[in-house]
Amino acid sequence: MRSTTRDIGDRDDLDVILRRFYTAAFADPLIGPFFTEIAGTDLEVHLPRITDFWERALFRTADYGRDAFAPHAALHSARPLTAAHFGRWTQLWHATVDGLHQGPTAERAKAQGERIAVAMLRRLAGPDAATDGGGGGFVPLAAFELRSVA
Repeated sequence: MRSTTRDIGDRDDLDVILRRFYTAAFADPLIGPFFTEIAGTDLEVHLPRITDFWERALFRTADYGRDAFAPHAALHSARPLTAAHFGRWTQLWHATVDGLHQGPTAERAKAQGERIAVAMLRRLAGPDAATDGGGGGFVPLAAFELRSVA
């Protein structure tokens, strides 16, 4: 296991983070079915694409030219994605990053994940989608202290 005192430094670090995150996400009773039942996600196919996404977002070193919104819109059409789903995704992402890394890039990864979750929710559910814990199910990260993920 990698030390939590080291920041996210490269694609290899992202690969470890994403494998751990998706292991937890696939097993999660709330969001797991979106990956396993609805999308039928093959992690070995998905991982290089999502690693490109995060490498571009954090380091600007990968070429990611895909539409990240389209697959989420398709999932939402099959079964609505709610604030609770995006809140849980954010909790797992935050816990995964925290469980492996500390530093400015790790903090940026967590903040970017939260921004993406809120933006996706608002595009899918409308600009008035509750993201402040006000009944919509989205739980702000500040309310949690998550140290590990399954």
